[in-house]
Amino acid sequence: MSFKKFVVIPLIIAGLAFTIQIVDQLLSPIMPPCGNSGFGWIAFQAWAVYFLAGCDIKGGVKALVGYAAGIAGSIAIMTLGGIFGPLQFFAFPLAVGLVACALIFLERTTWWLSFIPAMFIGAGAFFAFMTYVDGATFMKATITELVYCLIGLTYGFMTVALRTAYEKGLSKE
Repeated sequence: MSFKKFVVIPLIIAGLAFTIQIVDQLLSPIMPPCGNSGFGWIAFQAWAVYFLAGCDIKGGVKALVGYAAGIAGSIAIMTLGGIFGPLQFFAFPLAVGLVACALIFLERTTWWLSFIPAMFIGAGAFFAFMTYVDGATFMKATITELVYCLIGLTYGFMTVALRTAYEKGLSKE
């Protein structure tokens, strides 16, 4: 494919990136917690995860399940960290170690729960949310992260669909 024909692909993706920021700016005022400055970064992560998951709807669903499992793992870590509080310095390392071990075992279960990268990215986003967003609660963070995850996965789908359609059109020339 010549550069002249290829340049359309980055322009398509740039257009999608432009619109995802518009969606974030329109959506963030109605997403919890109040007064947030947007969570487009979660959507961009999930957009990339769509490609790691295989660039299809089935992989996108698997990624969403992985994000949800990562969120559940994060909640378990934070809860266990509190329970292990008497261990002081080792409370959260022990909680992280136990939950990370349990999450890795999911790789050996059903296909839907085997996408470990999405779990760790989802968990990382949840920790960031809970650490840096004022007024965050488990419920608010879960709802908002999963909404933005769906947005990102949808943009991954749109990227593949638009690129495929464009390249199909080129092959007919």
